[in-house]
Amino acid sequence: MRPGGPRPAGAAPGFDVIARLRRLAESGTKMEKRLAAFVLDNARLASTGTIAEIAERCGTSEPTVTRFARALGCAGTADFKFRLAQALARGEAYLGAATTGEPGGERTQALDTIYDGAVSALARLRGGLDAAVVERMALRLANSRRILAFGSGGTSSMMARELENRLFRLGLDIRAETDGQMQRMLASVAGPGTVVLALSVSGQGRSVVEAAAIARGYGAETLAITAPGSPLAASADAALHLPACEDGNLYKPSSGRYAFLALVDILALATAEAIGPRLFEGLRRIRQNLNTHAAPDPALPIGD
Repeated sequence: MRPGGPRPAGAAPGFDVIARLRRLAESGTKMEKRLAAFVLDNARLASTGTIAEIAERCGTSEPTVTRFARALGCAGTADFKFRLAQALARGEAYLGAATTGEPGGERTQALDTIYDGAVSALARLRGGLDAAVVERMALRLANSRRILAFGSGGTSSMMARELENRLFRLGLDIRAETDGQMQRMLASVAGPGTVVLALSVSGQGRSVVEAAAIARGYGAETLAITAPGSPLAASADAALHLPACEDGNLYKPSSGRYAFLALVDILALATAEAIGPRLFEGLRRIRQNLNTHAAPDPALPIGD
């Protein structure tokens, strides 16, 4: 069986109909190339139109379109249209992105684009931040017996690690975990006195949402930094909300990371203030022992 050839629908994890269409457009039969090119150029029509319409537009027959769908690995034309509609719902913005160039057709200045995005993200955060929730979450962290910071995926994983980096130096017992199975295991042995701080840009991440629910079931308190209105935000005892910061520029890293990092820093500062002067001895020890192998400079951040 050639790559991309027939196989039972749903049998292959990560079935990517767009990638299979592009493969047939390059290496299929003459008719497969024609059909694949038509679908790629008219994906919305192909996902909603009739098979007769596709056949007529490509100068072929309906049975040929059915055979084409099976060559892609779909069970038939209905399965093909369903998979194509799913692909469009998930990533239509990226189709043709390689040839459309920058928004507006002109190259942007990277410095201005990133700077303006960061400033906008921070402004949105400041305008919607609930100081009372920050204080309440900081007090719970400051008085916890143990903290578990859960984050999965790119940004949320990094922020979980950053939260660990910020809070351990305050004398708090914190562990960051980004592996889904370890999150569930750690949640399973949590209990009263443990605070789970769940971090998720979307609030939909299955491993984080489920681990937080498991920990809550054993008596742990759950806090979150996540999207408002998400399942994670709704189920947490308290949550700080991430503002929507995306601007549609497919080339640019998400500006929301700046808002996320700011929330981590805000929470870390508020927690330090809730602990008070007793945290200074730990910071002094860190500075003392770092300076045994590095040039002492009180102006440098501790351990950074």
